[in-house]
Amino acid sequence: MTGSNTGFDAGAGFDERLSALQESYEALLERPNDPADEGNGLFVRYRYPVLTADHVPYFWRYDLDRATNPLLIERMGINTVFNAGAIKLGERYLLVGRVEGTDRKSFFAVAESPNGVDRFRFRDYPISMPETDNPDVNVYDMRLTAHEDGWIYGVFCTERKDPDAPSGDTVAAVAQAGIARTKDLVAWERLPDLVTPSAQQRNAVLHPEFVDGKYGFYTRPQEGFIDTGSGGGIGWGLCDDITRAVVSHERIVDPRIYHTVKEMKNGQGPPPLKTPEGWLHLAHGVCHTAAGLRYVLYVFMTDLREPWRVTHAPGGYFMAPRRQERVGDVSNVLFSNGWIADPDGSVFIYYGSSDTRVHVARSSVERLLEFVLHTPLDPLRSAACVTQRVSMIERNLKVLRGS
Repeated sequence: MTGSNTGFDAGAGFDERLSALQESYEALLERPNDPADEGNGLFVRYRYPVLTADHVPYFWRYDLDRATNPLLIERMGINTVFNAGAIKLGERYLLVGRVEGTDRKSFFAVAESPNGVDRFRFRDYPISMPETDNPDVNVYDMRLTAHEDGWIYGVFCTERKDPDAPSGDTVAAVAQAGIARTKDLVAWERLPDLVTPSAQQRNAVLHPEFVDGKYGFYTRPQEGFIDTGSGGGIGWGLCDDITRAVVSHERIVDPRIYHTVKEMKNGQGPPPLKTPEGWLHLAHGVCHTAAGLRYVLYVFMTDLREPWRVTHAPGGYFMAPRRQERVGDVSNVLFSNGWIADPDGSVFIYYGSSDTRVHVARSSVERLLEFVLHTPLDPLRSAACVTQRVSMIERNLKVLRGS
């Protein structure tokens, strides 16, 4: 049976499908992105995700040769795009997204925007990341650091099968921190993986400046691929040579704490922002709920001269998943490994939701500092939390009553 009514007319069907692909793709990329609400005084979310699987170029997914793909069937599908590193080069806002194919392998790709909130367009090719002598099985969650040594570093998770796994175990894995550097996010030089005392290493981030002439790393020591074991939280260590990065000692910067937003796990997000008051950090915290793990974002500040010393730590989370953000491949998750501070003080916060898409929220250095410097600590007990809140209520009622 042939003919256009059957959907198997190779000629007209191919042209019509290709035209529809192109039109829908361009319409998506050119769609304006407006603030979704008035926000909470601290940040404003934007209405639409800035990167999704649909933002990936159609010519990465479809064989567009009529001779080899006459029905224009998708050959190499994309599952999700999430957890993007971020940097601004010139007047362009760049994200290095974690693109996951339908084969479950992740890779990196650069998307650019003229304004940081919409019109993100992937470059024609994904990043061809060089491998080490021990090839990666999977790579993901890159943090981008413009270091004072003149290089842009990408630090990411490199995953390999656990060589000590029992026979038949096809799940056990080992995670370490991969390191690569570039000048333009096009040509990448792969360096040896970070070496630390920890059995596994995830969420490693390079500090933007030298500390005592050395490279500083925020780490997340852990004993297992998923479980942190006795790993205490966000770590800190120094290395002499970035081309053979070895951190011989890790001290805990920000510990896990019982019955808080970071009771199960926590990890550094993007590199910290330098402010007059200190280094401003964005991190993720994981707590256990009856429905499973919940990932939220929180902030804290460390000293300018001693970036391992926390000076301010607001209680509670900074941002948590809501509405569509709560649903995806791994639900109830917010994760950020990229933010950009503009010269005017604006801060674009890029975050992945539920391992499925990338969003943007906008704040400012002024508002973030106000939050970090003046929000009270978590007192760690319900009664003490009520005391804190009652104190604020009493002050507010006096204001409202004009007394």
